[in-house]
Amino acid sequence: MSKLSEFRKSYELGELDEAQAADGPLALFTGWMDEAIAHDVSEPTAMTLATVGESGRPSTRVVLLKGCDERGFVWFTNYESRKGKELAHLPFAALQFHWVEMERVVRIEGRVEMTSAQESDDYFKSRPLDSRLGAWASPQSQPISSRAVLVANAAKAAVQHGLNPDRPPHWGGYRLVPDRFEFWQGRRSRLHDRLVFRLEANAWARERLAP
Repeated sequence: MSKLSEFRKSYELGELDEAQAADGPLALFTGWMDEAIAHDVSEPTAMTLATVGESGRPSTRVVLLKGCDERGFVWFTNYESRKGKELAHLPFAALQFHWVEMERVVRIEGRVEMTSAQESDDYFKSRPLDSRLGAWASPQSQPISSRAVLVANAAKAAVQHGLNPDRPPHWGGYRLVPDRFEFWQGRRSRLHDRLVFRLEANAWARERLAP
């Protein structure tokens, strides 16, 4: 731990200029995501989700992106979890993708809404059986006495719901509708590239920020 301040890295893998962002933030994001997948980045769809509770205290966790189009960015979770309760209180959030292997970060902010029941049902049916049963078994974010509680709950769910469990009413999707994107590309000498898009009057305004 005494050597933490000695860690250094020179960012030299890429650059980001305005020409690459000419088609807008969604096109740039999907292009970067495709490149991350093509380069075998570890967990390319993993994103940090930041929410704020009633006390004003922020919290973060990692979730997986399950959909992305002009409507927004989708993930699925337990609505009764801490993040679910915080989004019910304040339906705004921030997402961050960090593709270490490519020296890139994308930050996205916006309003959050629930996906339709049909979207949630369709995705739930596509999940492996163990994951579907797990959605019934885990009282997410609630204290439990031991792991044995989860194992017992999972066994009970398997008996109760069988091979085709329905989606629990407390489980489903969220969609972040973006109004701000930031793209960060590491560069040498800490002179990183940062391009920001802000939604203004239904159009994306772009500007470069100092690193």
